Amino acid sequence: MVKVWVLVLIVLSNGFYSKGADMQNSTVPRVVNIGALFSFSTPFGRSVKYAIKAAVDDVNSDPSILGKTKLNLILQEDSKYKGFLSISEVLQVATKHTVAIIGPQSSVTAHVIAHIANELQVPLLSFSALDPTLLSLQFPFFISTGHSDLYVMTAIADFVDHFGWKDVIAFYVDDDNGRNGIGALADKLAERRCRISFKAAMSPDATNEEITNVLVQVALAESRVIVLHLNTAWRLKVFSLAKNLGMMESGYVWIGTTFLSAVLDLESPLPPDEVDDIQGVITFRVYTPDSGLKRRFVSEWKNLTQADSANNGPLGFTPLILYAYDTVYALAHALDSFFKQGNRITFSNDSKLSALSGDNLHLDALNIFNEGPALRSSIYGVNMTGVTGPFRYTSDENLANPAYEIINVIGTGSRKIGYWSNYSGLSVVPPDALYSKPVNNSKASKTLLPVIWPGDTDQKPRGWVFPNSGKLLKIGVPIRVSYLEFVSPVKGTDMFQGFCIDVFLAAVNLLPYAVPYKFVPYGDDHINPSATDLVRRITTGEFDGAVGDIAITTERTRMVDFTQPYIESGLVVVAPVKKAESNAWAFLSPFTPMMWAVTAMFFLFVGAVVWILEHRVNDDFRGPPKKQVVTILWFSFSTMFFSHKENTVSTLGRLVLIIWLFVVLIVNSSYTASLTSILTVQQLYSPIKGIESLVNSKDPIGYTQGSFAKNYLIQEIGIAESRLVPLNTPEEAADALKKGPHGGGVSAYIDERSYIELFLSSRCDFTVIGQEFTRDGWGFAFPRDSPLAIDLSTAILEMAENGDLQRIHDKWLLRSACLSQGTKLEVERLNLQSFWGLYLLCGFACFIALLIYLIQVTRQYFKHGTDELDPSDQSSSSGSARLRSFLSFVDEKEETVKSRSKRRQMERISYRSSIGSSISSNKDYAQSSPYKSDCANDAQSSPYKSDGANEA
Repeated sequence: MVKVWVLVLIVLSNGFYSKGADMQNSTVPRVVNIGALFSFSTPFGRSVKYAIKAAVDDVNSDPSILGKTKLNLILQEDSKYKGFLSISEVLQVATKHTVAIIGPQSSVTAHVIAHIANELQVPLLSFSALDPTLLSLQFPFFISTGHSDLYVMTAIADFVDHFGWKDVIAFYVDDDNGRNGIGALADKLAERRCRISFKAAMSPDATNEEITNVLVQVALAESRVIVLHLNTAWRLKVFSLAKNLGMMESGYVWIGTTFLSAVLDLESPLPPDEVDDIQGVITFRVYTPDSGLKRRFVSEWKNLTQADSANNGPLGFTPLILYAYDTVYALAHALDSFFKQGNRITFSNDSKLSALSGDNLHLDALNIFNEGPALRSSIYGVNMTGVTGPFRYTSDENLANPAYEIINVIGTGSRKIGYWSNYSGLSVVPPDALYSKPVNNSKASKTLLPVIWPGDTDQKPRGWVFPNSGKLLKIGVPIRVSYLEFVSPVKGTDMFQGFCIDVFLAAVNLLPYAVPYKFVPYGDDHINPSATDLVRRITTGEFDGAVGDIAITTERTRMVDFTQPYIESGLVVVAPVKKAESNAWAFLSPFTPMMWAVTAMFFLFVGAVVWILEHRVNDDFRGPPKKQVVTILWFSFSTMFFSHKENTVSTLGRLVLIIWLFVVLIVNSSYTASLTSILTVQQLYSPIKGIESLVNSKDPIGYTQGSFAKNYLIQEIGIAESRLVPLNTPEEAADALKKGPHGGGVSAYIDERSYIELFLSSRCDFTVIGQEFTRDGWGFAFPRDSPLAIDLSTAILEMAENGDLQRIHDKWLLRSACLSQGTKLEVERLNLQSFWGLYLLCGFACFIALLIYLIQVTRQYFKHGTDELDPSDQSSSSGSARLRSFLSFVDEKEETVKSRSKRRQMERISYRSSIGSSISSNKDYAQSSPYKSDCANDAQSSPYKSDGANEA
């Protein structure tokens, strides 16, 4: 900075002199000086001058804002427009005790004079210097009254992501504004998994020849999405040169930042040849909502610029003119608040400048604005409604509600295809209509109107091509030493053949564009190379892709993008098998011991239940105890063959029997099917039952060298690495399996199913045990976000639909299967788990039937069985007596009980009738007999008195 100030002093040596008068007034000043630093000779600068002057006049004529205080506008021409050389102009403004400076026009100049603003504590308000880094803590007195370029870069990143492009080319001026803006674009693209693939930087003073040379480099690049970040001084010459190179044709996407919309607005209407150069271009224009203030200012604009237009041609209108007007109003409101807080305007000498002063430099003309920090705070506290709409700052000192119109240049004009705001993103609805609604981040809401692209087409450009640099894509291909049917080099050439190669070639042929590539072998031709290492080399740039038998695993997908799988291939277990010998007890094999035990128990249980339900009503279930036990056993097991001869007559018994016979039918059918399979189909036996049995054992396990199976078994399954044996060829694997774990070999061999199918086609003494324990597929690998991976995936799906994929599979992998592959491993025994639902249903039915039966018998007992108890017998009222009576009742046939009960009831009625007749005769006799009293006493003492009385 010392060198900078030395140069400043040299400029000042030509003479900045001032009396250094203080403005230390105790009251509000009558006049406040504000400066404006722009290149007023440019169309944009001329427009700004009229807007600022109009705003100052309006503020001074409105006593409600500053009262009697007037703004004095000091216009300073930034004639150099070269950054550092603009220091002289800003210092001239600073010597006039300005409390704020509006400007400068460019970010390059702002970066230089922001240091001076910091030193003098004079707020620097700019609506056109929009470099995002100017808002850093380094420049506290730089205040942006427009929306930072950070937001337009965010809008462009959303636009690129909306159309699915991943790579863009940045074409920019290599100055502070260009570099920092493109840096912000790169950050926003990275958040959306996009990137800038090529940065085409241009010198600020680049000639047409230099621009053409850079455009040639752009044309040779892969991406066709080009973002231009220039300034209005460049106008449209880049597009004119690009058209001469054929870069405005179909397939290209040109996106201009706000500089392009400013050129279109300021110089409208453009000459027809220039309009023709930018057909299909996309640009962004700052959005300002419609309002009465805005309409009134726009209607007065012609009157404001009428004199200038007569001399220099018509001045166009850009939204930044509105921000120029509002900047003055915001400063006026801030000053009003500043004064109402009791502040005053005072200046003091800068001790640092005094230390650098010489005899002839007169640095005492530069003073520090003592209340600059207070005015800065007042500016950030402004909350007003201007011609741009609501004008206020957020907590991070950015202007609120940034929004842009998205413009598509078509024909002789342009068309609005949508909007972007940091609140709602892309939308076809104006942003101010969405601020009052909840944020909708769904993809369906992020829509735009149709776009007409360069080349006069509405078809979305692919956004990339293979570079025309003559460079071929380096496709890594593994050199295998086994299973050459998948991929192998053609001897004497640099080509490859095999299933994977044919799939890749067929998919490439389906693409709508040519793919320049060459196969690069990977491996030493002695062991199978690691596919994970091959994929990792794509991330380092050694390869542009990989084709071969590459499984899609989680680890690999973190490094690269894969195409759609073209073959399914999970890990399986292969083990030796031998023929299972039959034996005399083969008929027991279908069921497990537990299944046999539970089935036998249910036969007995159901038989006992049916006997209980039928015993009182069915003669077939009655008789001596020995006979009844035999009946239960016979009935139980005869139901297995549906040969029971006993009929069931009770409703509950029939219900239980129907359910049981259904269970028996299912069990019989399953037993028959399993036994048939055991006795008729050749059975193979292996001590290995699947991956679970391997985990629990300590035997060595073989795997293919270079396969991902090793890491999977160690990290996911938990098998010790010491148990894993690498095998390079199918012959080695077969030999190790034959030796077995006790002969220096392995107990099982684990590999992908695609390999195993070939391995087993000629080896009948091995087979696959269990099911696949991973679900993987093979795909072609490319760098992250490669569009080629997406297009090849589409081609692979098309091949699967039209049958080409199957035909290639049959060509390379179809083999006559080994005859033993039609055999089966030991049939799994049927266990209780497969039938517990049936047994549960049957048991529940039996329980319900027994419960209903018990209720019925108990009711019958209280109705008919209590007659057996002698009321005069004390022992008959005990619990054991009642239980014996109940069991005896239950054992009796129901018909007998009912008959006996009915007979006793008739006898009781008959007896009571006879007692009644006898009592009547005795009364007649007593009246005529001297023994009346005795007879009466006898009658009273009769044991049947109570019954007779009760009966009466």
